[in-house]
Amino acid sequence: MAMTTYIKNGAIQQSEFVIVPDGPVDISLTNQIIPLTAYLANLDELKGRDDVGVWLDSDEQVEELEGALDCSVVALNFSAFTDGRPYSSASILRRRYGFAGELRAVGDVRRDQLEQMVRCGFDAFQMAEGQDLDAALQGLKGFSENYQSTADRPEPLFRRR
Repeated sequence: MAMTTYIKNGAIQQSEFVIVPDGPVDISLTNQIIPLTAYLANLDELKGRDDVGVWLDSDEQVEELEGALDCSVVALNFSAFTDGRPYSSASILRRRYGFAGELRAVGDVRRDQLEQMVRCGFDAFQMAEGQDLDAALQGLKGFSENYQSTADRPEPLFRRR
């Protein structure tokens, strides 16, 4: 499988992980992000492995991962630019479940969304086909402060002063 170029930690990088689409999953393979159903079905065999992640489609419930977050990468799929459900899922993963691993936005991910994605807890972005990664990276540098509390800055601005 080909490596994917994405944005993480303020840089354009090659991902070690590849997303496995729906269908049969070989859990003996490493560095793959597998569908939620396959992840939950193989949870016992995957326990303690940091070389397998899980991805959720926008219509899947992130609450199914409660107590089962034993992975280093969670990818949330934006099925369309206008679909906001992964924002809520990201916030739940960071704030309610305390997920500290990589939270990757995948699917129809566009530059205009990145600032809000960061505020919800995303720290990695696999851009939609045709998106300029350099321009997207520059777009992430547009805001230095947020007034409200966010997943990456839980204290609102007035409390940080």
